Amino acid sequence: MLDHAFMITVDAERGTALLLGTRLALTQPASRVVRAVLRATAHGAYEARIGGRPVSDAVLSPGWSSYEWRLQVQEYDVTHLIADVVGVEVLLGNGWWRGGLGFGGLNLDYGPSLGFIAELEVTYQDGTAQVLVTGPHWTARRSSIIENSLYDGVRIDARPPSDEQLTVRTVEFDRSTLVPQTKPAIIRHETLRAVRTWSSPSGKTLVDFGQNLVGWIRLRASGPAGTEITVRHAEVLEHGELATRPLRGARATDTFVLSGGPEDVFEPTLTFHGFRYAEITGHPGDLEAVVVHSDMSRTGTFECSNPLVNRLVENSVWGQRGNLLDLPTDCPQRDERLGWTGDIAVYAPAACYQFDCADVLHGWLLDLAVETEHSGYVPFVVPNVLKHAPVEARAKSEFMLGPTAIWGDAAVWVPESLWHAYGDRDRLAVHYPAMVRHLEGAEARLSPSGLWDTGFQFGDWLDPTAPPDRPQQAKADPGVVATACLYRSARFAAEAAGILGRNQDARRWRNLADRTRDAFVKHYVHDDGTVHSDAQTVYALAIHFGLLDGDLRQAAGDRLAALVREDGHRVATGFAGTPYVTWALTKTGHVDDAYRLLLQEQCPSWLYAVTMDATTIWERWDSLLPDGTVNPGEMTSFNHYALGAVVDWLYKSVAGIRPAEPGYRRILLQPTPGPGLDWAHGALDTPHGRITCGWRRQNTGYDVEISVPEGIEADVVLPDGTRHTVTGGTHDFRSAP
Repeated sequence: MLDHAFMITVDAERGTALLLGTRLALTQPASRVVRAVLRATAHGAYEARIGGRPVSDAVLSPGWSSYEWRLQVQEYDVTHLIADVVGVEVLLGNGWWRGGLGFGGLNLDYGPSLGFIAELEVTYQDGTAQVLVTGPHWTARRSSIIENSLYDGVRIDARPPSDEQLTVRTVEFDRSTLVPQTKPAIIRHETLRAVRTWSSPSGKTLVDFGQNLVGWIRLRASGPAGTEITVRHAEVLEHGELATRPLRGARATDTFVLSGGPEDVFEPTLTFHGFRYAEITGHPGDLEAVVVHSDMSRTGTFECSNPLVNRLVENSVWGQRGNLLDLPTDCPQRDERLGWTGDIAVYAPAACYQFDCADVLHGWLLDLAVETEHSGYVPFVVPNVLKHAPVEARAKSEFMLGPTAIWGDAAVWVPESLWHAYGDRDRLAVHYPAMVRHLEGAEARLSPSGLWDTGFQFGDWLDPTAPPDRPQQAKADPGVVATACLYRSARFAAEAAGILGRNQDARRWRNLADRTRDAFVKHYVHDDGTVHSDAQTVYALAIHFGLLDGDLRQAAGDRLAALVREDGHRVATGFAGTPYVTWALTKTGHVDDAYRLLLQEQCPSWLYAVTMDATTIWERWDSLLPDGTVNPGEMTSFNHYALGAVVDWLYKSVAGIRPAEPGYRRILLQPTPGPGLDWAHGALDTPHGRITCGWRRQNTGYDVEISVPEGIEADVVLPDGTRHTVTGGTHDFRSAP
């Protein structure tokens, strides 16, 4: 792959984006070209053009991977761009490679210099080929982009740049890191116009796009040469001004300098911002917001009679769009934007319903696997750029201390979600070794009692009762949380090993699951069904993960319902318990309490943020306080999808669309009505076709309507418990209350 090409680089100022170029004279007329392919990748972010036209819709290529071991190579069919003389030009910026990544002033880079490598292969009708490769014969000059940073933004000066030619040189790199592109490209998806423009109390021009999004602002303007237009971005307002404190060290500022010509068009494609609002200084021009994320299609929808719930679902969808920009990140706006493993571990089931994210999550899991192989445990972030932090910084943190529950369980839970959603056995086999490494690491750290109650744990992160500056201080005992998570992971690893024909492994992981369950019940569960630390989360995990049976399970469910009522049907869970609390209530016959918990509008609740005009899921239950001020915590984001994982329950329990077999080869349709909703309807596009399931309340029961792809069998469980089996087509049912 790219065997004859050289990685080329140029010495220039860190903020300068480079323009690399060359020309190729064809040895035969362009009319005789049958195929032309450009293969390319970079240490940095690049955009390639041939004959002045983009080779693809992709931006920020090659994306972010574990560059030490995996640098993805893109391949573009450029046959339609070939002329008798081929002009190739490449814009090269910092991207993630030299991104100043991390938080708390870490400013981590993968390397000090940018690099680009490519080959253009032109094949003629007679079977001969002509190949152009990167090398020191390429030219280089500075582009109009004189500052570029993912966190801080860009500065683009449209005035004629210097025509000074820079020296191109080759640079050595590890060619074994080159791998074919796996993840889908990052592309522009849509544009949004401003819904409001006004002056702030300080006289600043503010713009509201009506939606918290990820991308950038495309601006058209004209004026005297040298005129500057500055655009600052933020997710919320505070006291009528742009709220930039949650961005921490990220400047999130783009500056555009006019050329003095008829019209300049600025599009800062070497950065991205998470924002709903923008502050414009200077001539505002004509602007629009460009939505950018990985190329993945929407597959699942949900609607019901409550518009606030519908907005909650859309908030989850927009949160996924913004945070699946090449990899599943925690947030897209502040000086972080890292691939935190815990967020996607709990959110993956919802993610796989809302979008076809099989490829983007598979590609990320390949990075997780290689990071885990080299570190011996699943890092808290993937790609693990934090390992490049200075020794003294790592010594002050808990980020290099070994396996942890939920965050490490991403090695198991994300493949589990992909398996159920898509049923791809080959990919399950690829993901299996990382499962093993995680379980072996966790098993080695169990105490003599068989509990995972040792070492650092995030626990029920961001429990709403935790202090703003102590998000790990949850009600739920971290050992209870970790041990329950270990049971779930060992149980699915046993299932995966069985699917893959690894029978000895299957026995090993079943044995670990059984031992873990026995220890959990012995040490954490009392005879009356109460679970140690008596918090909503410990019951949610024990019930939903299957640690309890029979009377103990029901008693635990009753206690969970009692706690939910004592809390006034307000959320009392963090990252660990939130995805599962409504499931646990439903499974133990407390559907009414699950619905009341969902429909609560007082803080903390899912709908509180909606009533505060949120258009994405917040990191904290109270990221914005009732008085409209931002939570005082240093860690406050308005686009974190993890706490939106409750939508999985809406899709699969309220609407009732579930896979009875992996990849929806067989379907379970089990809608679950409850108080507060008059109707609900879900739809899902699967590899086999579209599934729909909906119910509507009537005076004497429920009308249930479903549709199933042709040739697919579905088990239907009506609200009154009546069961049917149907195949293909649309079917209507009447259910008793």
